[in-house]
Amino acid sequence: MMLIMKRLEDAAGKLCKALLPIKHEYYLGAGKAVAICTLSSIDLLETISRSSLMNKVLIAGRLLSENKGIDAMIAFAMKHPELKLILLCGKEVRGHRPGQALLALASNGVDSSGRINGAVGPDPIVTSCALDVEIFRHQVQIIDLIGTVDIGKILQVLVP
Repeated sequence: MMLIMKRLEDAAGKLCKALLPIKHEYYLGAGKAVAICTLSSIDLLETISRSSLMNKVLIAGRLLSENKGIDAMIAFAMKHPELKLILLCGKEVRGHRPGQALLALASNGVDSSGRINGAVGPDPIVTSCALDVEIFRHQVQIIDLIGTVDIGKILQVLVP
């Protein structure tokens, strides 16, 4: 039953990607230590990509899933040990709640099967190795601005 559900989810994801393509998932900036995650707010990501914030951030991107997306963030952090801060903003993805899952990961870690402790999404399981998860948890601080789509408020936090 789980295998069938997984195959259906994978097929639905591929169908959505084909029917509703989103042109950019992330933008690289000139900074070193800060990342901005806009969750599902693509317009906010586009606005940030054209702003002076890109001089201060290493990367600005979106996060749509509580599993593969978080695995990608962990992998990026492993390749960029200078990354110290993730500003989490934008609108949360209904159902999957990747922002909540990322905060739960930072606070609670994962169990032995990779399930994010305290995450409420339907499939909050990461495949990153336990050591990488722990390095990520200690390497980066996450600032919770979930729901914020005002670039002025984001600027206030990053440039006080």
